[in-house]
Amino acid sequence: MDDAMDRQQRRAERAVKRVALGSLTGAVLLSGALVYVPWPWLNGPPPPAPGPAGRAMAAADTGAPASPADLSALIKERGAWLRRHPEDDAAWAVLGSAYVERGRATADSTDYPKAESALRRSLAVRPAETGNTAALLGLAALANARHDFGAARKWAEEVREREPERWTVYPVLVEAYSGLGDYKNAGTALEKLKKLRPGSLARTVAARVYWDRGWREDASVAVGDAVAYADTPALEADCLRRLADLQWERGEPQDALVRYEAALRLDPALHQALAGRARALVALDRTDEALRVYGELVAKTPLPEYLLELGELYEARGADDDALAQYRLLRDRLSRDAAQGVNQALVLGLFEADHGDSAEAVRQLKAEWNRHKSIDVADALGWALHRNGDDKQAVPFARKATEQGRRSALFAYHRGEIERTLGLDGPARSHLAEATRTNPYFSPLRARAIEYALAALGDPPPGGPEEIDPPWWAPQYQPVQKPRKPAKPGKPGKPSKRAEPTKPAEPTKPAEPAKPADPTALPKPGVSPPAAPAPKPGAGSPGQAGSSSSGAVDAADQPGDGEPKDGDHGPGHEELQH
Repeated sequence: MDDAMDRQQRRAERAVKRVALGSLTGAVLLSGALVYVPWPWLNGPPPPAPGPAGRAMAAADTGAPASPADLSALIKERGAWLRRHPEDDAAWAVLGSAYVERGRATADSTDYPKAESALRRSLAVRPAETGNTAALLGLAALANARHDFGAARKWAEEVREREPERWTVYPVLVEAYSGLGDYKNAGTALEKLKKLRPGSLARTVAARVYWDRGWREDASVAVGDAVAYADTPALEADCLRRLADLQWERGEPQDALVRYEAALRLDPALHQALAGRARALVALDRTDEALRVYGELVAKTPLPEYLLELGELYEARGADDDALAQYRLLRDRLSRDAAQGVNQALVLGLFEADHGDSAEAVRQLKAEWNRHKSIDVADALGWALHRNGDDKQAVPFARKATEQGRRSALFAYHRGEIERTLGLDGPARSHLAEATRTNPYFSPLRARAIEYALAALGDPPPGGPEEIDPPWWAPQYQPVQKPRKPAKPGKPGKPSKRAEPTKPAEPTKPAEPAKPADPTALPKPGVSPPAAPAPKPGAGSPGQAGSSSSGAVDAADQPGDGEPKDGDHGPGHEELQH
């Protein structure tokens, strides 16, 4: 109890210091963090009084998220000032960034056009070339919120080029790079953030980067440290929610539920924690309670992914009419977000692949892949291709999603089903089992599909696979065959040297004709007449000049370096024949 009271007292002291600091500066809210913006004139807007608007401004010290109520108060206060002082570029930047953060916190995309209008007004009053990087950074955060990661990278890199030591640009860059699938640069931006601003915010950003790389333990340690370093209730709630997300993705619903509920006690408006609580309740077979939580969630924060989850839960329970009602709401919400400039191609593609038009899903996700080559888009596109009957093209995308590093039950399930359709029973069995090991509760609708698929595959054959040839659709493996080089046998125990071509033998001189014998001469008694001489080995017949008398083969008839001997098919031939 004493420790809790001491902690609350320390928080109160830090809050007073932050409010005092806010009285000297303006601030721009970016991705849950406030950015210091010195007011350009001494007669600038008065600092917000201690209260909701002051708390939103004071969050600049730690990069803590601000509550929707505090953001609304700040928007009202800055709006009133700007009606009297429309040429205040810093106030416009604050107003625009506050709209971005409130839109993200409440999942209300109608705030985004208001944010863009305010930020561009700030740049019109004071262009970026004259130092208005706060508005540029606001535009980068807005682009991330709209899932336009290419534009976010463009704006944020311009800010980094102008102010490389500005720590608030690096969380925005990490999010943009990750959305683009540029995980190397996301890691580089993270390291810079850790040097410039070590603390709770850097650790929460690190946890997501580590998770994408497959470093699950490092991610858990990082976000656990972030909870310990959090010094505001809103920041502590956000860190607890992120820790619960990691536990959920590891298949630990009970531990996740405890932390989701702790986060909600600190910040009841944290919709991500409410959604996590609903998922954990479903996993713990408390479905009726989960349905009530989902109903509360979509009533307050009708994000497309939440509507899809609730619809699939109804479908898993056999309540098809309720599921269709959620899917209609989902389509309406997607249309509304598109009108506000929000890119929801990823959610739309997954929905169409499983519950709508798979050809439309492929079209949407191919266009999204051209914009953002992240592992999430790779998984969704591979699955859409599979659902559309094009498993051959689906395989490379499923592999990219699962081999990048992140452990995802959904990714493993998608790849396993694609491989099962292609007749790759061994890999399919492996990846479907991996999905259940990673998180057996990842989807109430797909958990039953995995059970059916594994039952259909059965146990692996005893003794290992009998057929190891690649499937019909895979590129055939053609080993490079290097012929053996002919060599002249050397001495025993020593390597033989390469045979040198023998020089052609000189033609033999014709023998002088023997003198004719005296026909009258008789052989001596006891002496036999001489026998006819035998032909020498290798001696050619008359007219074959240049033949070798030593029996060596002519150099032109020897096998060359690149020509195998007859019957020699190169190394590995017998194994390939087998």
